[in-house]
Amino acid sequence: MQRSHSLLHFTLTLCLGLAVLSGCASQTPQVDKRENDYSLEQQRQAQADMLASQPAQLTLKRKVALGRITNETLHGKSLLRDIHDDVLGKQVTDLLSKALTESGNFLVFERPDISRLQDEATLTGQTLNLVGVDALLIGSLTEFGRRTTGESGFLSSSKKQTAYAKVDLRLVDARTAHVTNAFSGAGEASIENVNVAGFGSRADYDAAINDRAIAIAVAEVVNSLTQLLGDQPWQSNVIAVEADGIYMGGGQRQGVQVGMEFDILTEGKTVVSGQTGFNIQLPGKKVARVKVISLFGQNETNEGAIVSLVSGSIEGLQPSQLVVQEVTP
Repeated sequence: MQRSHSLLHFTLTLCLGLAVLSGCASQTPQVDKRENDYSLEQQRQAQADMLASQPAQLTLKRKVALGRITNETLHGKSLLRDIHDDVLGKQVTDLLSKALTESGNFLVFERPDISRLQDEATLTGQTLNLVGVDALLIGSLTEFGRRTTGESGFLSSSKKQTAYAKVDLRLVDARTAHVTNAFSGAGEASIENVNVAGFGSRADYDAAINDRAIAIAVAEVVNSLTQLLGDQPWQSNVIAVEADGIYMGGGQRQGVQVGMEFDILTEGKTVVSGQTGFNIQLPGKKVARVKVISLFGQNETNEGAIVSLVSGSIEGLQPSQLVVQEVTP
């Protein structure tokens, strides 16, 4: 009798446990599949109309050069490596160069590997024609590290690996060596592994999150730099004055479109400030307004626009005396 009672108690307990487990396991309801009310061609046309309705964004590409970008953390350093074998510093430089170029707001010029360009020019008998830049970027990787956190409980455990990086840069005026701006970018990347009742993935060391953290920090730096320089009005210069029109720098890749209007100003006189010792350019005088009639050029280094006079006159003025500026409210 006692044995039957124990067996009955075990059976009831087992059934109750299975009922609890079955109650905890829920299935995701099946998703109803619905076709879009608009065809693919209609969606593409709507996207094209939306892009066409947006005003063109004028982007004056600043000429920047990458200077010294080094690793100032303890990570990646050893007695067997000298200052010329800076792996992380070179990685930050390459990522920064790529991000600046892909942003579409900068013309990036090589400086860290300039000796290789000079050697190549010597081998081919060519002259290395270096272009002056508006600013020089100098900085370093100032913070970099990893941490591992985790939790463990009954039949379950978790492990999280996190990498953190911080990049500090300063923008230096190439003509005066004056540090005009300083800014930072930080990035964090992580990976987490969960193990339940012996099932799950192992939390091995993942070096890829190091690269992702640095890439995020670099992207934040480029975003800060773009915002700092984006508040200035778009300007260009008059290249030449011919019988068929006025030629100005800047074309399609900088947002210039046929039909746009620009102001032409005389270039203000440059004076030396007795207070700071820096050169100060006085405001120019508006002399004319022009309208874009056509564009030319294959890339941002040789593109331009042909404009015609809408009002005013530039008679008696040389192209070097004139500045083209976007019309501001």
